[in-house]
Amino acid sequence: MEKLSQQLLATVDNGHEQNMHWTEESNADVLVHSSEPRQGNIVPWHHHRRSQLLCVFAGVILIMTTRGRWMVPPGHALFIPAGLEHSVEMLSNVSMKSVYVMPHDPRPLDEAPRVVEVTDLARSLLLEAIRLREAPIGNRKAELVLSLLLEEISTLEERPLGLPFPSDRRLAALCRAYLANPTPNARLDDWAEKLAMSRRTFTRQFRRETGISFTTWRQQASVFACLPQLAEGQPVTNVALEAGYESAAAFTTMFRRMLGTSPRTYMVNRWSFDRA
Repeated sequence: MEKLSQQLLATVDNGHEQNMHWTEESNADVLVHSSEPRQGNIVPWHHHRRSQLLCVFAGVILIMTTRGRWMVPPGHALFIPAGLEHSVEMLSNVSMKSVYVMPHDPRPLDEAPRVVEVTDLARSLLLEAIRLREAPIGNRKAELVLSLLLEEISTLEERPLGLPFPSDRRLAALCRAYLANPTPNARLDDWAEKLAMSRRTFTRQFRRETGISFTTWRQQASVFACLPQLAEGQPVTNVALEAGYESAAAFTTMFRRMLGTSPRTYMVNRWSFDRA
């Protein structure tokens, strides 16, 4: 087995600049980092020379890139290609861990990020890699853990948690307002009227700006807007009613269509994810 050069770090984040210096100056093939940022903390726009897998163990984060916005809940991770500009906003208190990998066979820098679901095995391997941060270079167990972790990462399944965001200023303002106050009753005609557009023109521009239809975007945005409240443990019924749904059943149907499970089951699994 090819040996991996390694440098492991597990500590409360002491600042973005310090972490950037560490990740950019190290010659290791694989770096592992852990941090516990507070709600409202924002990591400014930056990029890495390594590909990054940003795993959320607790809380919810919003990652903004030049290719769209991705809301990542517990138990999931965002793959960020090397060289891609991005920033991170903490929508709640967060526990997150990252794997930085030197791209010996670089992916195209314009490849879009993707959200993946973190398996129990990947979670355990990442925690073990962090635990072995004091292991000397060449430690066989640390090398095996890192190798298996990279192998498992390559098989993680993508999940539909990407939220494309328009670049048009006026349309983006409507999208931000919707995320702040989502409702399933939002109508395409109302948005078109606010922008003084015909229905046909608005439909074409929205798809051109986001790559998806208005209805699909609205459904995804509704899910994303509710994730922070669910992650905080708020009752599903309360979240559903605040989002404008007539019942928890209607909200659950939409949630299950997007994520393949009910809100209650989904968040129970996510709450248990951060238990070491």
